[in-house]
Amino acid sequence: MNDPAKPAPVTLNAREMANLLPDERLRSQFLFILEVEALKQVLRRTPLLDGSRRENDAEHSWQLALMAMVLAEHADEAVDLPRVLKMLLIHDIVEIDAGDTFIYDAAALTDQEAREKIAADRIFGLLPADQAEELRALWDEFEARETAEARFARAIDRLQPLLHNFFTGGGTWHTPGVTSVDVTARKSPIGASSASLWEAAQAIIAEGVARGYLKPGE
Repeated sequence: MNDPAKPAPVTLNAREMANLLPDERLRSQFLFILEVEALKQVLRRTPLLDGSRRENDAEHSWQLALMAMVLAEHADEAVDLPRVLKMLLIHDIVEIDAGDTFIYDAAALTDQEAREKIAADRIFGLLPADQAEELRALWDEFEARETAEARFARAIDRLQPLLHNFFTGGGTWHTPGVTSVDVTARKSPIGASSASLWEAAQAIIAEGVARGYLKPGE
């Protein structure tokens, strides 16, 4: 039985959309904005700090952007913060199609790049050509990690789950087979951008082992 308090979603075909929004550029921008709403439905493995549920990709991206604003002073190289923020806000959009790939799932990692590139083609392609090119270039830059901005964005992306795992008593660290060696290896991109954040991350990993949240590696 339908909930009378919950309205049915509105769906429009292409002709109806064109009639409603005759400006093709604006229509493409609206379609993109409506499409990325789905990021709120992509669940990650990382738990919220209160342990009540797993976070979603939209929450993750928002928190990374805020972290980058607060922690930018710790980047070893000067970074263009607005560019970093753009990368962080779009870096996981591809997961609408490709899904969240768990960092400790070796099998899923093998085809992650291919799945996400196909998703990037479709999702960014919804935008007008100039904006599609700009955002796709930012996404590619983030993936390549060849600029100071991309390295810092990646460092923040790796730091956030580390904090959540430690402050929830282990979080995804309790996944069978995961040890401090695995965590240290996966978090090493932090050190490629910030010596101080990497020092802090290593201290957190060591304390996680000491408290029994994380199994020590051999």
